[in-house]
Amino acid sequence: MRTTVGREQHAHGEARLRESYAALPDGAPVRLAKRTSNLFRGRSTPGAGLDVSGLSGVIEVDGDVAEVQGMCTYEHLVDVTLAHGRIPLVVPQLRTITLGGAVSGLGIESTSFRNGLPHESVLEMDVLTGAGEVVTTKPGDELFDAFPNSYGSLGYATRLRIELEPVPSYVALRHVRFDDAGALADAVARVVEEHAWAGERVDAVDGVVFAPDELYLTLARWTDEPGPTSDYTGQQVFYRSLQQRGTDRLTMHDYLWRWDTDWFWCSRAFGAQHPLVRRIWPRRLRRSDVYWKLVALDRRLGVADRLDRRAGRPQGERVVQDVEVPVDRLAEFLSWFDREVGMRPVWLCPLRLRRSGDGPGDRPWPGYPLSAATTYVNVGFWGIVNVGPDAPTSPRNRAIEAKVSELGGHKSLYSEAFYEPEAFDHLYGGEHLAAVKAAHDPDDRLTSLYDKVVQRR
Repeated sequence: MRTTVGREQHAHGEARLRESYAALPDGAPVRLAKRTSNLFRGRSTPGAGLDVSGLSGVIEVDGDVAEVQGMCTYEHLVDVTLAHGRIPLVVPQLRTITLGGAVSGLGIESTSFRNGLPHESVLEMDVLTGAGEVVTTKPGDELFDAFPNSYGSLGYATRLRIELEPVPSYVALRHVRFDDAGALADAVARVVEEHAWAGERVDAVDGVVFAPDELYLTLARWTDEPGPTSDYTGQQVFYRSLQQRGTDRLTMHDYLWRWDTDWFWCSRAFGAQHPLVRRIWPRRLRRSDVYWKLVALDRRLGVADRLDRRAGRPQGERVVQDVEVPVDRLAEFLSWFDREVGMRPVWLCPLRLRRSGDGPGDRPWPGYPLSAATTYVNVGFWGIVNVGPDAPTSPRNRAIEAKVSELGGHKSLYSEAFYEPEAFDHLYGGEHLAAVKAAHDPDDRLTSLYDKVVQRR
């Protein structure tokens, strides 16, 4: 079992961070020295950077509140909080996502229909700014409210106080099939409104679309009722179970990481879902960060491109995106997606912001201005589309960006983006973000959000 690090150890970790900042050459860009990532866009080659090696633990758990270091992974965080019978209000689906990363880069999961996004359960945080100061900030402060979706352009979270919720030991699942996207969207709206389905409480909900006429919602209910549980860390693959059984039961721990073992369905690209391969693939290596390293290796060596050429397939475009569209436009988006992209399966995750806003359109988070009055559905799709010689210009990704904007949605920025500067600033509160950045990074040592996330081709 993971243990807490305590305040003294946290102070030592923060001191090392400050020392590494002070050791940077005058005017040098401020960046993290870490080499691992859950991003799917290019990163600059790491040079001298901030030492965050002492900021990866849980400081304290006190009832329904945890104090956590910014580089703590959710895998570590959940190990600690489950020992107290609690979990964070939203636990992103991949083990190595860090708490600071989920807050500055956005995270989502099946509790987001009632608990919003990870940053909405942060009570307070310390941020190392571009000026080298550690600033304590709370909801309502300009820095705090601009921090979500800033991806390090405003600084790095070193300590966060977050809400937790009590949970039992098990999760009971129902996989409900729909024959068209409109019916599923209606069901999502109803579940979000009532937190129930067919007379049974719903604590978490997500879904998978296998085909235009085969869509599933997985409705989860927290429970302490005893009974047998399934294991999808062995020979069975979780996403396939949606088509094979109407009900299921997992431990809370296994439910939280149900998607990580096979990185949703992406592990099939490495043969990891083939029964023979799965028997010899060590269980400890069946996890998303291992698959991510294989993808990074393929990008460096171009193995998939060479195999496509040898097989006579059109050149492939990598399409790895998560987008939010209003629930009443979901069917329209999926119909367009089938025609123009054609990738399957796709993941669905309903979202409703917890926080209401006072600004135009009731949009409380300036860097990712979703409306608090709207239910959204996150649509996630990850793979390669063989488009031919136009692949280097990313036509499918650009088309997705345009369609999502047309439907009143937003696109997550963890992957490649292709917006022009004016459009980007309009969609992601660029003017406001620049003002906050200037206040806390007057020498412009942190890379701007646009320069971090947009591919210039």
